[in-house]
Amino acid sequence: MPSLPTHPSLVMELRSIRRPGLPKLRHCEREALRQTAVAAGLCAGPEDELEGIERLLAAAVRRLTGGGPLRDDPGCDPLARAAAHTFGLFTERRGVPAADRRKAAAAVYGVGTERFRRSHEQEIFAELATACLAVAREAAGPGAAAVPVPAGAAAPPLPDPPPGPPVPSHVANRISIRTCPIELVRDADILVSSENVYLEMSKTFRPTFLAALRRAAAVRNAAGEIVDDVLPRELRTWLRGHGRTGLPVRPGTVVATSPGALGAHGVRRIHHAAVSTPVGDGDRYHVAPAVLAEAVQASFALGRAERAELSLPLSTLCFPLLGAGRGGLPVETAARWLLWALRRELRADTSWSVIVVTDRPHLTEAVKAANSHP
Repeated sequence: MPSLPTHPSLVMELRSIRRPGLPKLRHCEREALRQTAVAAGLCAGPEDELEGIERLLAAAVRRLTGGGPLRDDPGCDPLARAAAHTFGLFTERRGVPAADRRKAAAAVYGVGTERFRRSHEQEIFAELATACLAVAREAAGPGAAAVPVPAGAAAPPLPDPPPGPPVPSHVANRISIRTCPIELVRDADILVSSENVYLEMSKTFRPTFLAALRRAAAVRNAAGEIVDDVLPRELRTWLRGHGRTGLPVRPGTVVATSPGALGAHGVRRIHHAAVSTPVGDGDRYHVAPAVLAEAVQASFALGRAERAELSLPLSTLCFPLLGAGRGGLPVETAARWLLWALRRELRADTSWSVIVVTDRPHLTEAVKAANSHP
C-alpha cells in the first residue's frame, strides 16, 4: 500500500481548499490529498489526480453517513451534510461561492456562520480527514499499513475546546463531582439526560442510564406497576407539537419535561439533551464534540426561561457525562468539552451551581481531570 500522509497534513489542505472550492482545486496545495487518493485507488497519476481527489472526498463524506445515502435532509447525518455543503459535494452546489457554502453548512446545525466557523467547521476538517484515511486503508484491505502520525501525537485527533480565560475560583467552586446514578441525586432542581436526536429513550428493561432515569420517573401503582411512563409520554407530546414525530431534531436541542415520580426527591425538571446521532443500523452513534457545548448552553437558557415562565426556583443543574455513551466520544474528550462548556456558562451566569455525576469511578476521575484543566 502506498504511504499515507499524516492526519494534520490532510486537515491543513482541507482548510486551504475550502474557500477556492473544487473547481479551483488545480490551484491549491493538494499533495496529501493526492497521496490518499492514490492509496485508495481513486487515481493513478497527474491526468486523473483532480478527479480522484473529488472522488476521495465524496467517498469520505459517504462514510460519515455510516454507509447510507448522502441527502440534504434531516434524516442524513448532520456532519456529512455540513461537510458536503462545505466542499460543494452536492451536485448543484459545486460552484457555489465559499460564503454561501459556509452559510448552507451552518444552517445544517442551525447556527450562525461565525459560530460555525469557530467550532463545527473545525470538526468537519478533522472528521473528513479521518474518513479520507479510512477510505484509503479500507481500499488496501487487511494488513494495510497504519497511518503515520507525528511522534507523541494521538491519531486521529478530535478537536479540543477553544482556549478560554483562567477559571476563577468562584466558577470552579460552583461545580461539584459525584459518583452515583443520576436518578439518586436528591439536591438538584434540573436533571439533564443525554438523548439521541430522535428523543427516543431506552426501553425500561435495558441496563442503561436512560432506562434507569425512565424507570425512576415513572409513576407506579401500589403493586409497583407503571401506570404513567412520564418521560417518553411527554417527549412524544413535544415531538407531535413540533411536527417531529419520527424525525430527528437538530443536535444540541434540549427539550424539558416534568420530573414524574422524581419530583418526590426534589427534582423539578428533566432536560433531555439530543447529542447523539444514530449511525448505520443504529447500533452506534456519532457525537460531535461541539454539540455538547451547544446542549449545555441550551440547557442553561431553558432553565432561565423556566424560572420566569413557570415561576420555579431553579438554581442547580445536574449533568451526566454527555456524549460518552455507546459508540460516542472518548471519555476524556467528552469530559473536556462538557467542563469547558459548563465553566463558560457559569462565568456568564453565577446564579447557577452544577453537579456532574457519573456512576463509575474511572469516569469520575476523567471528569475531575477535565475540571482541573486550564
